[in-house]
Amino acid sequence: MTTTAFSRWPQLFLATLFATLLSGCGYNEFQTKDEATKAAWGEVVNQYQRRADLIPNLVNTVKGYAAHEKETLEAVTQARAAATSFQITPEVLNDPAAFQKFQQVQGQLSSALSRLMAVSEAYPNLKADTSFRELQSQLEGTENRITVARQRYITTVQDYNVQVRKFPTNLTAMMFGYEIKPSFTVENEAAISTAPAVNFGK
Repeated sequence: MTTTAFSRWPQLFLATLFATLLSGCGYNEFQTKDEATKAAWGEVVNQYQRRADLIPNLVNTVKGYAAHEKETLEAVTQARAAATSFQITPEVLNDPAAFQKFQQVQGQLSSALSRLMAVSEAYPNLKADTSFRELQSQLEGTENRITVARQRYITTVQDYNVQVRKFPTNLTAMMFGYEIKPSFTVENEAAISTAPAVNFGK
């Protein structure tokens, strides 16, 4: 063994010890759980975007039969514009205020869609329109996907937050700046989980 290699032993030992300590204190678990929350959140956003993409066609189809429902149609359009203009950055996951704002705009869109779906009951021809029935079916499926995606996000964040709060990994969280992530609250859950009424087949 050369002198140079021998002189590196302390450095290698310290590096190995440091890696072992990081692993033992839950650092690697934080990496895994943090990435899991980001992936779960990505799916939530993806499903909300899918819903937003359906809305223009839905509104245009309703317009053909329910032109007098101008106020309702405008409300949906405005709510969609507000929801899609919300800047969804990675910081949203760590910012309770921004997270609450996201829930608020999506909840307003859900409410507007509910009113739009109720309009269809007053227009038999609209209810019988093939395009509208197809959009209605897609919207129903999307709402179900949103519910599943949100539930997965809630579970993933719960797992992550337990890691942040429990001892001794809470010390690692403080050391490396891992903080509690916001989740869907019960209050906002009630507003945002109200899926549009899907009574098209009636």
